[in-house]
Amino acid sequence: MNHPDFRVAGKIFASLGVPDENWGMVKLTPEQQRTFIEKAPEIFRPSSGACGRQGYTNVYLPLAKTNILRAALEAAAKDVASKKKKTPNVEHPTPNAQ
Repeated sequence: MNHPDFRVAGKIFASLGVPDENWGMVKLTPEQQRTFIEKAPEIFRPSSGACGRQGYTNVYLPLAKTNILRAALEAAAKDVASKKKKTPNVEHPTPNAQ
């Protein structure tokens, strides 16, 4: 997608340059997103559309302090890593031979 991203277990949890070079994105839960926006509305905002409603959160990097940005990145990485571990290995049933 022509911008740097950050991954854990092969899944993206953050990216840079979206929508432009002043912004990044972290993949939070909707609850985490609300918390970060309440703490720092000048830094965090929902991404546009359905992604934003799912917790994708834009971060205004020029105003972001290290501690709050680190907390958001750690939360996003932890969420993505835990989802990866919980994903079951789905096996397709074999049809009965009759």
